Amino acid sequence: MRTLTTSAHLEPDTTARVAVFDPTPEDEGFVSLRIGGELLDIALIARPGTADALRVLARAAEEAAAALDQITEIASDGAA
Repeated sequence: MRTLTTSAHLEPDTTARVAVFDPTPEDEGFVSLRIGGELLDIALIARPGTADALRVLARAAEEAAAALDQITEIASDGAA
C-alpha cells in the first residue's frame, strides 16, 4: 500500500461500492472499492495480484464488526 494516513468516523449511513474497470490494451484493469459518506469518500484501487490484500482487509473489517457487536452487548447488559 502506498502511504497515506487519515482518520474518518464510520456512520450508519456510510456506503461502500465496488466498480470494476476491465482491462484495455493500455491497462491491466483494476477494481475500485469506495467507502464514503456525506463529506468524505475513500477509494482503494486494487490491481490484479492484490486480491489477498483485499481479503485481509475484509477479515479485519469482520473482526472489527464482531468487536463492536461485543461492545454493544456488554453496554446493553450493563444498562439493564
